[in-house]
Amino acid sequence: MVSAGEEYAGLPGGVAVSRLSVYDWPAADGVSGGTPHMHLTCSEAYVVTGGRGAVQTLTASGYQVTPLEPGTVAWFTPGTIHRLVNEDALRITVLMQNSGLPEAGDAVLTLPPRHLTDPETYAAATVVPADAPEAERERIARARRALAVEGFLALRAAEGPEALAEFHRAAAALVGPRLAEWRERWRRGARAAAAATGEQLDRLATGDVGHLATAAVHAEQPSERGRFGMCGRLDVYPAGSGPGA
Repeated sequence: MVSAGEEYAGLPGGVAVSRLSVYDWPAADGVSGGTPHMHLTCSEAYVVTGGRGAVQTLTASGYQVTPLEPGTVAWFTPGTIHRLVNEDALRITVLMQNSGLPEAGDAVLTLPPRHLTDPETYAAATVVPADAPEAERERIARARRALAVEGFLALRAAEGPEALAEFHRAAAALVGPRLAEWRERWRRGARAAAAATGEQLDRLATGDVGHLATAAVHAEQPSERGRFGMCGRLDVYPAGSGPGA
């Protein structure tokens, strides 16, 4: 948490951003786009900057398709299974809660149940080795998307709520070992940003404007370009999660 006299220096609200060029690879159902997945603790927003497409979503309330075009801002809360559809060179700036946690662990792909039994089995089907040749990374990214689309279509077709509830339970079990790490990211990011605002309000209420004298400007270039992400090729920016990050 931000201590007295220490200013939060991360992106506003403890968010993170990335630039996304959505995959144009056709899947088995003829739809071109990304890998269906769900976040367990983070909301995510799409700011559409180019092209055209949609996001298919599945929640306990049902299946939905939201069109995406330049100027659209769409967001969804934890538990929303989402699949980006690329109809024409879809490009998006992604805003993520908790200093980029959605791209740093808080995501479970909608793989068929046989791949969700334990973290090792899940990792074997999903991890794209950063040091592998590009052609091999693309092959793995395509293969894991195919599995996730298979599982997503099965969840869409299932009758009743139990299949989705079972996926929720399996996803929670998979991420359980990482929750302490996620809590620390939240503590140093979003919680610290909120605490800094509270302290500044307290100062202003007493006429203390000292924090205004420590104003600073920050700028970043992507720390990585063209990473094979879940939904497409990513330009990734430092998380900027605040003091001590």
